[in-house]
Amino acid sequence: MTGTLEPAILDFYNLGQEQQRLADPRRSIEYLRTTDILTRHLPPAPASVLDIGGGPGRYALALAATGYDVTLLDPVPLHVQQATDASDAAPHPLAGAALGDARDLPHDDATFDAALLLGPLYHLTDPDDRHRAWTETARVLRPGALVVAAGASRYYTAWEMLAAGKLDLPGALDTLTGHLRTGRHHNRSGDLRLWTTAYFHDPHELASEAAAAGLTVRALLPVEGPAKLIAGIGDMLQDPARTEQVLQLLRLLEGRPSVLGTSEHVIVVATTARAARL
Repeated sequence: MTGTLEPAILDFYNLGQEQQRLADPRRSIEYLRTTDILTRHLPPAPASVLDIGGGPGRYALALAATGYDVTLLDPVPLHVQQATDASDAAPHPLAGAALGDARDLPHDDATFDAALLLGPLYHLTDPDDRHRAWTETARVLRPGALVVAAGASRYYTAWEMLAAGKLDLPGALDTLTGHLRTGRHHNRSGDLRLWTTAYFHDPHELASEAAAAGLTVRALLPVEGPAKLIAGIGDMLQDPARTEQVLQLLRLLEGRPSVLGTSEHVIVVATTARAARL
């Protein structure tokens, strides 16, 4: 199963940084906001959820703790082991954690009530591969089931790289120019501060991909919006009252199309077709 990943991507995730990434105070807005979206859109527990590309299990374990029946798949062996270990130690374990490729899911048709695609689309640079991931997700879902999928936004990265001083790195401007033009991010420098091979979506392209797979798009939402670029956002999110203010503002703004391009990540919420009545 590891052969399905480009070696540079596997090498990047084998560094083991993903397990603690969302615990970083500044990055926690991604987790808090995604969780907020999931809470409002997922069917009630104990619905069955397939977390495709679920990494070390941050979202899967949080959902399992609230009563969902969650199965995790990921193409990185380290992630599957980390998720398994965490599940074994959790009061509410996962239904399962296994190696899996979003383009070839090891599940029967119409098995799950909901699916998460909160990572695989980042690293599928070929549109045919992304379409296959979408159609496979739709295949394993029951009629009327929900998909919550995330894409990395093409336009936010320019400001993130500027704010972080990354445009001074060798090859950074060429890399940025390339993915702004085509969406494809190729880090030829090998400097991991410029991430790894990836695909950055135009926000509306993400919705179009869902529709092309036969899904009905219910919402297209910014995750962080401009909040991650606020000076001191990490400290702000240590205060529960300020955190709720940030989330409340993002809820108020999430329906504004102009906010999509300011967000590091964009989420599409979609559903499969309902069964025809006899």
